[in-house]
Amino acid sequence: MKLEKLNAGFTEEEVRRLIAKPLFDRPDIEATVRDIVDRVRRDGDAALFEYTKTFDKIELTPETIKVTPEEFDAAYSLVESEFLGALKQAKERITAFHVRQKENSWFMVEDGAFLGQLIRPVDRAGIYVPGGRAPYPSSVLMNAIPARVAGVEEIMMVVPGAIRAEVLVAAAEVGVTEVYKIGGAQAIAALAFGTESVKKVDVISGPGNIYVTLAKKMVVGYVDIDMLAGPSEVVVVADKTANPTFIAADLLAQAEHDPDATAILITNSENLAEKALAAVKLQLSRLDRRDIAEKSLNDNGRIFIVPSINEGLRLANSIAPEHLELMIENPLEALSSIKHAGAIFLGAYTPEAVGDYVAGPNHILPTGGTARFYSPLSVDTFLKKSSVLNFSKQALGNVADAAITIADSEGFTGHAKSVEYRMDIPEGG
Repeated sequence: MKLEKLNAGFTEEEVRRLIAKPLFDRPDIEATVRDIVDRVRRDGDAALFEYTKTFDKIELTPETIKVTPEEFDAAYSLVESEFLGALKQAKERITAFHVRQKENSWFMVEDGAFLGQLIRPVDRAGIYVPGGRAPYPSSVLMNAIPARVAGVEEIMMVVPGAIRAEVLVAAAEVGVTEVYKIGGAQAIAALAFGTESVKKVDVISGPGNIYVTLAKKMVVGYVDIDMLAGPSEVVVVADKTANPTFIAADLLAQAEHDPDATAILITNSENLAEKALAAVKLQLSRLDRRDIAEKSLNDNGRIFIVPSINEGLRLANSIAPEHLELMIENPLEALSSIKHAGAIFLGAYTPEAVGDYVAGPNHILPTGGTARFYSPLSVDTFLKKSSVLNFSKQALGNVADAAITIADSEGFTGHAKSVEYRMDIPEGG
């Protein structure tokens, strides 16, 4: 991990120079992804099956692309009862949290005008669950539960490669409608445009690699998406009261995700920084995914020593991290100073891992500084809102002059006349 000292008054530009990584500006990959998306849109199953054979080494047909009821049954026989119990507990907590996010339609009557907002779920959602280095049953829960709470009737899930039993059991437990054995940019294109075997969806959610992210970027407008997500990241802000063992464990928990993951400690205590670094080195030797974590820390790990915790909080806001842990005295008091973060973990006994699995809030979060404008995946991701208007002639008369004046100022006489005619002609005439 690299150690940096920052003086008071540092600028956001300085911070970006120290930690910035290109997230989505990848012209070398973008051309390849565009070819994949265009081919799947044009050729449907033929292109989808060809890319799956090339990238995942799996041969698919219209008969084998979907997971069958028999495969679901087999998955249940392969998982331990302890896992199933943990999954059900997580499902219950995640559902309880997301139920509180659901909004109701509302209506009002004002001066004879009936106005309101009608809230409805999308018809069909597509969720992307990564394969590759590890199975992610937790991502199934975090994608599908908000969609279910929103009222989405059809949830189509895509997973690349050989699908692990834990992932299929999670899908069955949360009511995923169909599971397709596809991944990568080709799966995103299939969900966005539909093929002979894959249904077109309205929203695509879930993180993936750079190919998946760029494909999601390209299909926006044909479908909605949750966000553009890059490699995962954690920032820990800690003072002298923090436990260096806990800090090291949380930095490593992030680093083991991916070689491109980012783990950052911000502290005003040089003594704590040294102890945390020593703890990282000690704990690293015990990790099963040591090679991944070591590369992540070498490439992207940082320890920033700042003059004060207030400056540390300002630095955290400049980074706008996916996960922000506050291991300081009175972390709740510091909450009001946080402006940009995907999820905020307060205190020594709230590790990021509890948020990843069982706390309740969603673990699909904005990365790479996009917490400045993106929010966590939520029930809102799967909802759409329609405005509702109903004016009587009297209510229209109350605003007619203002509407006509604004229409005339914009040069839209047709707009103005559409109001004038209604006011000039008697009701029923």
